[in-house]
Amino acid sequence: MLEDRRLLWRLRHGDRDALRLIYETHADDLLTLVANLLHDPATAQDVVQDVFVGLVRSAPRLKLRRTLRAYLATAAANRARDCFRNRARERLAPIEDAGLLIASAEGPVQMAVHSEEMHRLRAAVAELPFEQREAIMLHVHTGLKFREIAEHQSVSLKTAISRYRYGLDKLRSMLNGEVPK
Repeated sequence: MLEDRRLLWRLRHGDRDALRLIYETHADDLLTLVANLLHDPATAQDVVQDVFVGLVRSAPRLKLRRTLRAYLATAAANRARDCFRNRARERLAPIEDAGLLIASAEGPVQMAVHSEEMHRLRAAVAELPFEQREAIMLHVHTGLKFREIAEHQSVSLKTAISRYRYGLDKLRSMLNGEVPK
């Protein structure tokens, strides 16, 4: 937290290296979060860029109550939610290759199996209600605590935990073939 405040102070005083450090530290995690929420890599990149532009604009008056990581993750999730709402009636395209998950397979057969598993997982995640998907992604990809997720979603702590748990239960069911599409 102290390092976050120091970087923010440097950013306020025009230090471009501070912004570069913040970007290099957090951009990949934010891109993974937003890509998993929206299932659109191009839009995810735009959202992440908007988050950093917003950080630069708000830096002079920004007071961190939590970590910079939590602040950026919340900002990214909020912008993703706005995009999702704007396209609520549209069918979102699945992520075919966001380059966010790297297969650690040894050969072509293992890579094909891994690719198929990732495709099934992405499709299952896309079927979740947005609030459950958001709770899972915020917890898994950004490490936010359920209390922070509850604040972000403007719900009680129990509701945030329930959204996470119900989402995981639905994923398990879908991936085990228990829920028809």
